[in-house]
Amino acid sequence: MKKLFIGNLPASTNENDLRSLFAEFGTVRSSKLVMDIFSGQCKGFGFIEMEGHEARAAIAGLNGKDFNGKTIKVNFESPRPGGRGRRR
Repeated sequence: MKKLFIGNLPASTNENDLRSLFAEFGTVRSSKLVMDIFSGQCKGFGFIEMEGHEARAAIAGLNGKDFNGKTIKVNFESPRPGGRGRRR
């Protein structure tokens, strides 16, 4: 199972849009769209989990492509340096 990062998504994106975009490359095991707490709109990025060969096909097919007027970025998730979340 591989986790993909999807960036530069339009604010109007919802999880169904994201799942249907990636479904043509294989089975989407899980999806998480990061939403703004106050506005309820997409913050512009999200994550998808797919099998390895399907994930590679999705990256090749979608990275740099237009999605609802914006050029999306799709690649394997890379952990943030220094662990999870922001430090306070």
